[in-house]
Amino acid sequence: MKFIEDFKKFALRGNVVDLAIGFTVGAAFTTVVKSLVNDILMPPIGLVSGNADFSDLFFVLNLPDGVERPEGGFQTLAAAQNVGAVTINYGVFLNNCLALFIIASAMFLIIRIANRVDEELDEAFGDTPPPGEPAEKKCDFCRTKIAYRATRCPHCTSQLSVPDAVARDQSLAGRPTS
Repeated sequence: MKFIEDFKKFALRGNVVDLAIGFTVGAAFTTVVKSLVNDILMPPIGLVSGNADFSDLFFVLNLPDGVERPEGGFQTLAAAQNVGAVTINYGVFLNNCLALFIIASAMFLIIRIANRVDEELDEAFGDTPPPGEPAEKKCDFCRTKIAYRATRCPHCTSQLSVPDAVARDQSLAGRPTS
């Protein structure tokens, strides 16, 4: 029973739900990017490079007994696989590498935009730390990253000790430190 209770705690935590949503959205995003690569980008690239489709680039390693290699070789990967040929599908690998590059680039741009918006919000609302003061710290209780000047953790709601720099600033401003 302890195992089931621990599993329920784990499964119902907010981070696990967020992670599940992230994986689902990521899978959908991957499907769209693979379609972009295979159906939109690769045909023109293949046309320019002289090959109609990168996914049909392959090496035949072995043919089953009784199967002869057609004159001029197999024209498509599907034709080679239909007769049971063992193949190295380097064209499919190239397509997948291109899809990975596009996904990584898109994620980089999304994160870069989010970071830029976050910085602009910090500047607009005066939340930038003074020079020499760190921007973040870890909560002493839940170990989540939080703002350095925070006096209460937004995740576990624990009361935190006031950093020396914040206490000094608050005492200079005539505010209580706790």
